[in-house]
Amino acid sequence: MIYGERVQRLNDEGASGAGRYVLYWMQRAQRATMNHALEFAVRKANELRLPLLAVFGITQRFPEANTRSYAFMLQGLQETERALHERGVQLVVRMQPPVEAVRDLGSEAALVVVDRSYLRVPRRWRARVARRLSCPLVQVESDVVVPVETASSKEEYAAYTIRPKIHEHLDAFLVPLEETALQRDSLGLPGEGVALGDLEALLERMRINRSADRVDTFRGGSSQADELLDDFIAHKLESYADRRNDPSLDYLSHMSPYLHFGQISPLEIALRIRGAEEIGPAKGNGEHPKDAYLEELIVRRELSMNFCAYNPEYDALTCLPDWARETLEAHAGDRREYVYDQRAFEAGRTHDPYWNAAQQEMVLTGKMHGYMRMYWGKKILEWTPSPEEAHRIALELNNRYELDGRDPNGFTGVAWCFGKHDRAWAERDVYGKVRYMSAGGLERKFDIDAYVQKIERLEASQTREG
Repeated sequence: MIYGERVQRLNDEGASGAGRYVLYWMQRAQRATMNHALEFAVRKANELRLPLLAVFGITQRFPEANTRSYAFMLQGLQETERALHERGVQLVVRMQPPVEAVRDLGSEAALVVVDRSYLRVPRRWRARVARRLSCPLVQVESDVVVPVETASSKEEYAAYTIRPKIHEHLDAFLVPLEETALQRDSLGLPGEGVALGDLEALLERMRINRSADRVDTFRGGSSQADELLDDFIAHKLESYADRRNDPSLDYLSHMSPYLHFGQISPLEIALRIRGAEEIGPAKGNGEHPKDAYLEELIVRRELSMNFCAYNPEYDALTCLPDWARETLEAHAGDRREYVYDQRAFEAGRTHDPYWNAAQQEMVLTGKMHGYMRMYWGKKILEWTPSPEEAHRIALELNNRYELDGRDPNGFTGVAWCFGKHDRAWAERDVYGKVRYMSAGGLERKFDIDAYVQKIERLEASQTREG
């Protein structure tokens, strides 16, 4: 069960008896532990009595990726390279599109194993490689607890429709992944790939999008993810259910950037949360903190994988349910009290200090508080001439500045602001029947001024350091 439903053959080629090694094409799951694709590759290498080689291809023109995202990714790859070396696996990092890197090294492979992605561009990469290899290409799903097709054979309408389907299979998949030792030594191919020792120099040489600078708030790497998770379990989990939505506080785990780059496994997080020392009964709203966290990590996150896997228009307004598209179209001509263009939004120059603070948090830190992210997207819809332009702006800003941008969760979160995975509400101007959020709601629920002041202090601090 651990592997069976995660594994998919992507071509019909037979194993190459002349292959020098098994090749693990690392792309989505950029880690050396709790990685189903890697462990599958290790076991296959042992069966074939071959060494295991890993490859990572860096395209310098990945859509909407920039200095911020590349720096975080490379920090993580530094750690992963060392961790793989300790397991007897050489990681070859090539500064070329993944299709080319895998085609080159795959020419001498008996078998190629790849992790799974749910988005358009990486899926095209896998399809192209599958056609070009003369050996089998096997995909192993490593980024969810319950495999997408196991949970559901179709796009789900909302969390309440996928939740029972995931829970039906949860006990079977929420189990530790045993690490297997390699029986053959690393190839140690000399001169292969780029050196990751000096990331500053490497980033300077790369021909990448410079539209968002790197941030120091979060550093990439599995060890960083482990430290943040340890801190969350020790100091925040107990109050997570009651305090997670308060942007003036910090009761989040901050796992999303590390999950986006595959630097930590959702399975590992879930097992550590479930196995955490008992933290007492549910508080305030009656929801147990562990259940509240696992709902977000598994049900909500895997709903987004379901969405992107089954809906090819996940990044367009056509992804919305009929009622949402119809109501937004009916109110597209409504008068907007405020209208801003993308430059004003990007600079955080609106009349709303709460929205501006959320935008600044994202720009300064690479991560916006989850509750403010919903408010942020709703207000872009309200203050933009059309739903189509609002959706475009929200996606562009999210994907440029969020470390977890360009991700199923990000596409789903933006779409939610326009009615995806939601129901119809009372009708009003501009929004139609799409859920509305107000500044007054923030003021009633939280000390929202404290949030604004926190972001102002952060901005002042970074200005002084700069």
